[in-house]
Amino acid sequence: MNSEITIPRREKLLSSLKEKDAVILFAATQGKLEKFQQENNFLYLTGLAIPHAIYFAYKSSTRSAEYLLIERGSPEREVWEGKVMDKATASELSGIKQVNYIDELSRILSMYCPAINCIHANIGKQSLDAPLSYAMHRLLPVRERFPQIEIRDITELLTPLRKIKSEWEIQQLQRAIDITGKGIMDIWQNSQPGMMEYELEAMLFYRMQLSGLKHWGFAPIIATGLNAATLHYDKNECQIAANDLVLMDVGAANMNYSADITRCFPISGTFSERQKQVYAAVLRVQKKIIGMIAPGVKLMDLQTECRALLTEELKALKLISEDDEVTKYYMHGVSHFLGMDTHDLGGRDAILESGNVITVEPGIYIPEEQLGVRIEDDVLVIDEGHRVLSQNIPKEISEIEEILGERS
Repeated sequence: MNSEITIPRREKLLSSLKEKDAVILFAATQGKLEKFQQENNFLYLTGLAIPHAIYFAYKSSTRSAEYLLIERGSPEREVWEGKVMDKATASELSGIKQVNYIDELSRILSMYCPAINCIHANIGKQSLDAPLSYAMHRLLPVRERFPQIEIRDITELLTPLRKIKSEWEIQQLQRAIDITGKGIMDIWQNSQPGMMEYELEAMLFYRMQLSGLKHWGFAPIIATGLNAATLHYDKNECQIAANDLVLMDVGAANMNYSADITRCFPISGTFSERQKQVYAAVLRVQKKIIGMIAPGVKLMDLQTECRALLTEELKALKLISEDDEVTKYYMHGVSHFLGMDTHDLGGRDAILESGNVITVEPGIYIPEEQLGVRIEDDVLVIDEGHRVLSQNIPKEISEIEEILGERS
């Protein structure tokens, strides 16, 4: 990510501000002995993967300004933590001309705050029974000394920008998806009954690390048997029995852009008759929902149709007899936006546009049969309809059984 990518993003954001509005974005902090991962909004607008930095911009017909504030270098810390990015490098990479140090923030804000009406910041969702977010904590002095300033979360302003993916962003997502797919293939080719769920997770993480990716897009789900009927199961600590169907909901992150793929497979190498029935039902529904995707389609329409289709499939599987019983075996949405956040900006009431990337993930979960099936692909909305970015990751029963049959 470079200034050619981030400068137009900032220009679009600043053009959406009202007169005398400001933006303050805080980079992620660096934990001790932890791999650093940048806050998504800060990375989106600056392209900088450095901790503790701050982006400030102010819009005025007479006095607009844009600042980047970074850490000062410290020779005493360099032996422990290495050199920090200098001003010239930060300016070149981000395209922000005015670069100062973080300890100058109070002085800079003191100049502009008397005139500011509203600050849009990455404060995140706040809760009365939880500590303040880091960004909100940093803005407390502003709230106390300049009570006339409204402080708002920046999500509303960034949603129209982030939900339309550029070609560069699609490339980052495609790489994350392709590497996730290779990790799934590694699992299929090397898994055996009796393994632990975390052993399968380790195979995929090794593929990610081998490919240069440091982070998961979200906590991976490797769920066998009854665990697969628990939607957000993430312990990954159980042994896989010989006849189990394994559900894997996984996604590598590349440049903070996250894949989100779900595949199921029989550890024995062959689907049982019942596993095959349920899997085929979910796959039929998924294909029909993917076929609906095009610009102008409401995201909620996908959910409405998915629920109707799964209702009929559940009746055919002899699991329900009445329509309103569908939520006993299917209880989540079929789609969400995908990007820098696994559940990316966009909202459930959105109308699809070219450049959106969404997931399609119907499922059937039958605790009493210790069986859960979900199939999930990542889909790009294009002018002509859609393109499945994860189309190279097999999902047909015959394909999966063929791959499993080649295990040594």
